[in-house]
Amino acid sequence: MPSETQNAPEITEETDLEEELALPWKVIVLNDPVNLMNYVVMVFRKVFGYNEQKATLHMREVHELGKSVLWTGERELAETYVYQLQRWRLQTVLERDD
Repeated sequence: MPSETQNAPEITEETDLEEELALPWKVIVLNDPVNLMNYVVMVFRKVFGYNEQKATLHMREVHELGKSVLWTGERELAETYVYQLQRWRLQTVLERDD
């Protein structure tokens, strides 16, 4: 008797990883009781090149709402931004932008 086998679709980890990396990612700064507002504005300007007005807007959002999404895009660059912000001692997280 010939055996009947079904060929299951092949799912590769590489394809899954590529799809996950391609998703947009959010760089989020959280409020903390340590850093002064003018310091946070200065860091946003240095890391992202924001002008004074945009950096201040994000700083106020962090202060009033507890967090602010500073940037959205590919994961590799998002990880770089998170690392840079953390080096400046800002509480920063990386999340998928679903």
